[in-house]
Amino acid sequence: MLDENNQQCPVARALEVIGDRWALLILRDAFDGLRRFSELQKNLGLAKNILASRLKLLVEAELLVQQPASDGSAYKEYVLTERGRSVFPIVIGLRQWGERYLFTAGES
Repeated sequence: MLDENNQQCPVARALEVIGDRWALLILRDAFDGLRRFSELQKNLGLAKNILASRLKLLVEAELLVQQPASDGSAYKEYVLTERGRSVFPIVIGLRQWGERYLFTAGES
């Protein structure tokens, strides 16, 4: 369970939720339209137990909500909340920084 009250710094509190590599990559994939556990697992190549624990954290932090599949099937989907959508500029900023400093010319 998330304990935001242990950190006095806003950056530290934010990192408790989205500072994990997998959490940010799950959110990135959610911004790209992936919603189902199996889609996320396949795209990330992440072990199911780790994906499940990160999704649980993101749901507890109210960045994602789990709801019935939009196609009426028995599956569940993970959908970004308003709080989750507000992380978009952070993901874009990381992408731009990575493209600028971590790739050679023509590589990205």
